[in-house]
Amino acid sequence: MQLRLDALEAHLAKGLAGLYVVYGDEHLLAQEACDRIRATARAAGFTDRSVFTVERGFDWSSLLGASQSMSLFGDRQLVELRIPSGKPGKEGADALKALAAAVNDDVLTMITLPRLDAATQKAAWFTALSDAGVALKIDPVERAQLPNWVGQRLAAQGQRVVAGEEGRRALAFIAERVEGNLLAAHQEIQKLGLLYPAGSLSFEQIQDAVLNVARYDVFKLNEAMLAGDVGRLARMLDGLRGEGEAAVLVLWAVVEEVRTLLRIKRGVAAGKPLAMLVRENRVWGPRERLIGPALSRVTESALEKALALAARLDRQVKGLSGGTPGNHRNDPPPDPWDGLFELAMTVASPAKAAPVPPPRPRSAATAAARRPA
Repeated sequence: MQLRLDALEAHLAKGLAGLYVVYGDEHLLAQEACDRIRATARAAGFTDRSVFTVERGFDWSSLLGASQSMSLFGDRQLVELRIPSGKPGKEGADALKALAAAVNDDVLTMITLPRLDAATQKAAWFTALSDAGVALKIDPVERAQLPNWVGQRLAAQGQRVVAGEEGRRALAFIAERVEGNLLAAHQEIQKLGLLYPAGSLSFEQIQDAVLNVARYDVFKLNEAMLAGDVGRLARMLDGLRGEGEAAVLVLWAVVEEVRTLLRIKRGVAAGKPLAMLVRENRVWGPRERLIGPALSRVTESALEKALALAARLDRQVKGLSGGTPGNHRNDPPPDPWDGLFELAMTVASPAKAAPVPPPRPRSAATAAARRPA
């Protein structure tokens, strides 16, 4: 059966299943879920533990043997199988189906997988596992949900932000500083528990304690573009630059989004349904919700001009001439990162896009690093 993460505690309180499949890319939440299952298993007498990791040449017979054998000491066994790729292959698929068909009361099996696409979730081996036991999907905490998640974690350790606007600002501050890094958010919340007693936390206390531990993801940049969140876009570009990300990779990510928007824009103009175009262009997750407003905000002409700018930026970041010979007006800014900001702004805020980008907010640490000695 399928089980939501927030229903795990209630499920474990009623008793253990013989088989668990934990899948998803939110590593902190997956680890916590596995820890809760392990703890419940130990309390139920599953004290003997075997761990298998599927790699090239993995011997699936060893897994089947462990799942069917008794411990030398008569203890009940916890067998953990980790499949980092999420692809067991044909031999593995057959072994997993056999495993699902032979659930043993003295053996508890826990299988961990990364995020699985829809096709994999419909595969015979995964269906057999979820039918025989419990499939626990670990959904990511989206950025919009992160302030509430932080608030819930603070409440779990007896702390809370002050009521009203100051409290909302404090939660947003934490979410902004740990963008893309849920483990870092967890660590910062634990640190607040060590620094301050139970009760209310002011914005100033949180600001003093929380470090800038953001892990900027070049692929999350597209979400900021589509949402028209100029402040976040600027912070992410500055963060990617500070972390040493290659400008050519950032350019590729931005250009792919521009091309996707242009294909969908032209498809809509040709009379095709937006839902069909979104599927054809492999737009899903948060981007699927943001694509409609972005399409209404930007014109086809602006997207075509953005691709022309991207072509010049591509030459620039590769150390070639960035501009059009004899046409300095169309040259990208001297700093390619400013050019990347200008390119992203054609989608994020077309009305503010200009040949020379407006000043971008930068962290105090970044500003200090660039200040002449």
